Amino acid sequence: KKYIELYAYKRRELTSRVLGLSNLYFPLFEEVLDQEGLPLEFKYLAVVESALNPVAVSRVGATGLWQFMYNTGKLYDLKTSSYYDERRDPVKSTYAACQYFKDMYKIYGDWLLVIAAYNCGPGNVNKAIRRSGGKTNFWEIARFLPAETRGYVPAFIAVTYVMNHPYEHQIFPVAPAYNYFEVDTVAVDQQISLRKISEAIDLPLDVLTYLNPLYKRGIIPQSQQSHILRLPTSKINAWLAAEPTLFAPVAPEPVFASVTPVKSEETETIK
Repeated sequence: KKYIELYAYKRRELTSRVLGLSNLYFPLFEEVLDQEGLPLEFKYLAVVESALNPVAVSRVGATGLWQFMYNTGKLYDLKTSSYYDERRDPVKSTYAACQYFKDMYKIYGDWLLVIAAYNCGPGNVNKAIRRSGGKTNFWEIARFLPAETRGYVPAFIAVTYVMNHPYEHQIFPVAPAYNYFEVDTVAVDQQISLRKISEAIDLPLDVLTYLNPLYKRGIIPQSQQSHILRLPTSKINAWLAAEPTLFAPVAPEPVFASVTPVKSEETETIK
């Protein structure tokens, strides 16, 4: 009840924004969760974690929609460099989160314990199970879990309820600039700045940055493997038209051989 009041009343403006953003992210989450054989309701964990903000960073450094710590992200093959952070990539981080859920389910065989482990790690869940005398029900081990985790599962349940019954609480979505079906991807295998792309295809830089949170410095770096660029579907043709010019090799400056002046016979005869 406390968390329903939080999301439905005290933070209703945030819930309205999240409800709108769900049109951008939930179709992706549902597709991957279904593909991985996981409960579709797990999509609501990203609301609890980041309020669907792909560049969210917690006070301890957890990053992205699914709030991966650096080492956990690395364990699940989310790469980080000076130019990009795959914890901020909606697709790759969602696959990583799903793999984590599956790994935890192999251990606990209970979805609420999987959710608890996602918040505090399996070490703390195992400790709580031992202290409870071997119980494996979240509600029975809750008092032995960290305080944040004791509230995490109720928060998840509350978000699931509010996101499914927003109109009963007079909560209406704030539509994002684009929804999931209005965005497409292209491959980029050469270094280029997002600013240069925005100018070439006449798309505001803040929109391009919003759709591509992966790139920390606004630059798609040179790489052996292609990087993904997300664009509005309405701008794909503009990209295809601009791409040859954007990546056209720069012609080298012409180099002329030096010429030694030669005196002409006519010049020699002038007195």
